[in-house]
Amino acid sequence: MANSTSANLKLTVQATGENSGTWGQITNTNLLILEQAIGGYSAITVNATTGATLTYSNGALSNGKDAVIKLTGTITGNIDVVIPDSVEKTYIIENGTSGAFTVTVKTTSGTGVTWAATDKGTKMVYSDGTNVVDTAFTDLSSDITPQLSGILDTNGNDIIVDDAGAIEDDSNNPYIRFQKTASAVNYIDVTNQATGSGPAIDAVGSDSNIDLNISPKGIGRVVLGAGAIQQLAEKTTVDAGAGLSGTFNFDVITQAVRLHTGNNTGNWTLNIRGDGSNTLNSIMDTGESITIALISTNGGTPYYNSAVQIDGSSVTPVWQGGAAPTAGNASSKDAYTYTVIKTADATFTVLASQTQFA
Repeated sequence: MANSTSANLKLTVQATGENSGTWGQITNTNLLILEQAIGGYSAITVNATTGATLTYSNGALSNGKDAVIKLTGTITGNIDVVIPDSVEKTYIIENGTSGAFTVTVKTTSGTGVTWAATDKGTKMVYSDGTNVVDTAFTDLSSDITPQLSGILDTNGNDIIVDDAGAIEDDSNNPYIRFQKTASAVNYIDVTNQATGSGPAIDAVGSDSNIDLNISPKGIGRVVLGAGAIQQLAEKTTVDAGAGLSGTFNFDVITQAVRLHTGNNTGNWTLNIRGDGSNTLNSIMDTGESITIALISTNGGTPYYNSAVQIDGSSVTPVWQGGAAPTAGNASSKDAYTYTVIKTADATFTVLASQTQFA
């Protein structure tokens, strides 16, 4: 009986009684082919336009039998790297070519796996004798961009995101970016809900009482939907210094309520503004309103708010009850509220009231 050749690695299968005196040489070659299939590496320079065909020589070392193949060279068009039909084998293949064109590894007659024009990464593929198939095994810690072919199930494990890491859209624009705090113990829970209940975002962690901080950038605002707002605390400034007199600036960016505990020393003008760097006009849109409260303290002499300005320009408020106050209330706290409505550029309607708290 004559020698034959194996289907996949093209080893020499020696028949009984054949190759007298050369049996060892053939066996050694077969072992070297097995070594090549298990751990062999080849760098194959492809043709710029036609690619390459891997060779499978019977009973001899050949590049198609290597475990790892790096494709090199400059390509000027989309190319194919061809594995002969009927060969069953696994490969690790790196696309090391230059040129923004696709590379497809396929069988002679079947389909294959394609590297995109800009994909210079590594894939593990196998030939089943008919087609070349992508195993979809990709090293997630490598510098390439892995793509899921199905749902990612963490199987009860966490996903670790480095400091300043982000979840991005398909144009690499961030949806959410994560910032790390050393030794963090507080975080948020996001909970979905069944029919009839809204999803929840909760502050949780080791502390007993945890704020949920939502901060706009610069002088931007936090915009809530049209629903009711509950458990809202407004920023209040308590000034224990001298009472009011002259012109006083109320900065709406840093406070909604201001309490002066010292006795007023004169009538005073209120100037409502964004802050020292931003006008109220610049931070409000037409059709928006804000409401602020100013609480002043009078001793025996009842001083009061005698004039109102916005961004340094005088305005005439519409006072509750139809008349502006002409005095304060002695030995009392007078609470003034002002609702400012922007009706046009640098144009405001102000609704004001004065209430005594003895």
